[in-house]
Amino acid sequence: MDPQQFIYVPDLAADEFRCRVLLPDNRQQYIVNGRVRGGETPFVLELKDGERMKESLQIIGIRNAECTGELAFDETFRFGRNSSGRIIICSHTITPDEFSTLENVRIELSEGAFAEFFVMQNEHNKARHDMRCSISLAEGASLRMVFISLHGGEINNDISVDLCGRHADCDLSGLYLADTGQRMSNSVNLRHLVPDCHSNQLFKGILNDDAVSKFYGGILVAPDAQHTEAFQANHNLLLSDLSKAYSKPQLEIYADDVKCSHGATVGRLDEDELFYMRTRGITSDEARLLQQMAFAYEVLERITSDELRERVLSLVEGRLRGDFASCKGCTKNCC
Repeated sequence: MDPQQFIYVPDLAADEFRCRVLLPDNRQQYIVNGRVRGGETPFVLELKDGERMKESLQIIGIRNAECTGELAFDETFRFGRNSSGRIIICSHTITPDEFSTLENVRIELSEGAFAEFFVMQNEHNKARHDMRCSISLAEGASLRMVFISLHGGEINNDISVDLCGRHADCDLSGLYLADTGQRMSNSVNLRHLVPDCHSNQLFKGILNDDAVSKFYGGILVAPDAQHTEAFQANHNLLLSDLSKAYSKPQLEIYADDVKCSHGATVGRLDEDELFYMRTRGITSDEARLLQQMAFAYEVLERITSDELRERVLSLVEGRLRGDFASCKGCTKNCC
């Protein structure tokens, strides 16, 4: 599909749904219950060699009562040599059915290609969404990808990355927010297969009530993949005694000239900082919110579009303030 052909679909957006991360200059394509509106199925986007997308393309995935239960669909993105573009992928549920969605995403970057992907997941408490990302980077290719798991009954992101060409660069980051009964999982398998590549991972979670998160981060440095630089971090903030965060970072290194590190933390709000803010006239609730926003911002600042970052920042703040309580059932305009 030509990335310039996608247009806004006004009937669905006006009558049923409004996505609050829509940007005026974006082009949009809806995938409703796994089917591309007005296009081919499965979804395939290919950029020619040297092609540069003038506008961001937003893929808006929606589940509604027309198709309940289990559903699987595919999306493929191929970037030709020295091409570039920004893709925004959003997933939403707009009826309170027990959805189960499997979204298979394939990203292929040829030599010298540059791609930015932003993924926002916002579904209700009865929904389960599994996203499986298979990514390959050729020589000199660069990928920046940010996941925001805003709301959902169960969200599982399984990310597999192969750095296949020298000087490939991959930056992965994610923020997941969960409360009553919700489950969030992120699994990353990143393989440095050749020398002179760089990767960086940062995943953060804020958990309340009895929410549970799981993070697995595996980095493989293949034999002779010298001069590899690979860094990984997972940090979790627990707001209640019932919330739990499980983290398993892992390095598997078969080369000797590398720079690699990994780490994980699970902690609570800093009582000394909260006390200091209280002495400056800030209420307890606002102090707690400010500390959570500061924790989350390290991920949010990796969104390079200023306008998109501000909109996501507003959504995250609203989520932490409890504005998404209606998502336990059905909502059409919360995301």
